[in-house]
Amino acid sequence: MTPRRVRTDLVRQYVITGGRNRPSRNTHTLELVTLVTATGDRPVAELEPEQHRMVRLCRGGYLSVAEVAGHVRLPVSVTTILLADLIDSGHMVARKPPPVARPTDLDVLEKVLDGLNNIL
Repeated sequence: MTPRRVRTDLVRQYVITGGRNRPSRNTHTLELVTLVTATGDRPVAELEPEQHRMVRLCRGGYLSVAEVAGHVRLPVSVTTILLADLIDSGHMVARKPPPVARPTDLDVLEKVLDGLNNIL
């Protein structure tokens, strides 16, 4: 009988999140396009290495949740849990994603085009 292989990447994710599959509190609904940044006024010594990397990464400005996940090479689900913890602890702040663009009214576009034609 051959020994069974354990997927160490799944074990690592379980350990990083403390066995959670969603944030502790539902106060922070983070989407892929939610923007996060570090506050810079909290000590980072007590953070886990992954969280420390996220704070350091976001000190330069806002990044989306998807960008943070890509930079730290963690699944979005794990990144979301860790970011929510950082927001709860005051290390990070989140900004709602930009609103979805609404299509412009066709009448407005025709008036703009007519105005441009009159100029030329």
